[in-house]
Amino acid sequence: MDRTKGYYHDLETDSQSVRTSKQCNAIQDMVKKALSFDGEFRERLASAGVVADEIRSLDDFTSIPVLRKKDLSRLQREKGLAWFLPGVLGTLARIYQSPGPIYDPEGRGPDYWGWTEAFHAAGFRSGDLAQMTFSYHLTPAGLMLEEPLRALGCAVIPAGPGNSSVQLQLMQELPVTAFVGMTSFLKTLGEKARDKGLDPKRDFGLRVAFVAAERLPESLRTEVQDMFGMIIRQGYGTADVGCIAYECPELGGMHLSSRCFVEICDPATGRPVPTGEVGEVVVTPFTPDYPLIRLATGDLSRLDDSDCPCGRTAPKLQGILGRVDDTAKIRGQFVYTAQVAQALSRFPQVLRHQVVVSNDGGKETLTLRIETNGPADHGAIAAGFQEVIKLRPVVVTLGLGETIPEGAPALVDERTYD
Repeated sequence: MDRTKGYYHDLETDSQSVRTSKQCNAIQDMVKKALSFDGEFRERLASAGVVADEIRSLDDFTSIPVLRKKDLSRLQREKGLAWFLPGVLGTLARIYQSPGPIYDPEGRGPDYWGWTEAFHAAGFRSGDLAQMTFSYHLTPAGLMLEEPLRALGCAVIPAGPGNSSVQLQLMQELPVTAFVGMTSFLKTLGEKARDKGLDPKRDFGLRVAFVAAERLPESLRTEVQDMFGMIIRQGYGTADVGCIAYECPELGGMHLSSRCFVEICDPATGRPVPTGEVGEVVVTPFTPDYPLIRLATGDLSRLDDSDCPCGRTAPKLQGILGRVDDTAKIRGQFVYTAQVAQALSRFPQVLRHQVVVSNDGGKETLTLRIETNGPADHGAIAAGFQEVIKLRPVVVTLGLGETIPEGAPALVDERTYD
């Protein structure tokens, strides 16, 4: 089986002029849909003094103010989810909840989240048995990434996250050829297999992996590919909009998906920056059930529009280079400093706190440093943090004489990537 050839559909090889024309048509359709009901988009245009009838080109479109994720969460709470939708909630397929909290509607159309193109580019093929290790509970990752696998003709084991002993049992007893999840977790499984006297390359049948939700240093990719004797490719997307970009066999970045319009913009103005310059990733998915127009993700990247040997013509994102605000994505979950403060408000003995993220040895660690005025139950604090943030931190109480200075950042990201 050649996992490096072919395309899922012809859109991947459109010329720039054809792709631009199709994107313009799709954008116009999305704008019409978003204007067809009284809701978020109409109010955004009115507040900015933008006249809908004057949006006739891509230049006009980029004058529309962006919608920031923190505002999306706030507006959903204030106005309700229905304020963003052209129809009633009962006409949707599913509604998920992501940290923030943000509700993520899913329409009923095929390949709603647009990941099938990405899985095919990664090397997934009909007949693969895929082990899905993303969560199926509330957050969309598990189901979002399962449906494209089935569309490609793959069978899926809904293993979910964690429980490494069961994960290894599945890989030993079933002919699992494909893995979906985080690279760090796949590495952990390989290390545990070796601890049991197994050889991941010899004793498992993994041939391809699609990974997401965390950064992928080349050193980690090479290590795990060699460990299992497999191909690892990554994708980039969010729970709000689905697939944004994905790697092809040639690597060198992530091709923009054909199912959305992606801009790299100045975080201050929301206007596009020249190709090659760093800016904020702004996405408009072509999903009329939930017409999000110019959603600013908070992620920083840049575009490369040079030719790719794979034959795909869409430009490539050159990785995720940082965050615009004080939010960090840790093991697939966004951590918002406001939510951390909310979680710790239940513990009056905590005077100050600071979240520190590190990745020594390629393993992400979430540490919660606290300054207290008395004894603190680390287990209770970690559980309260996890209840709100969905991640469990290592809690460290500062020693005598140690303090978190007034005005110190609430979140410190010490991760480095090679």
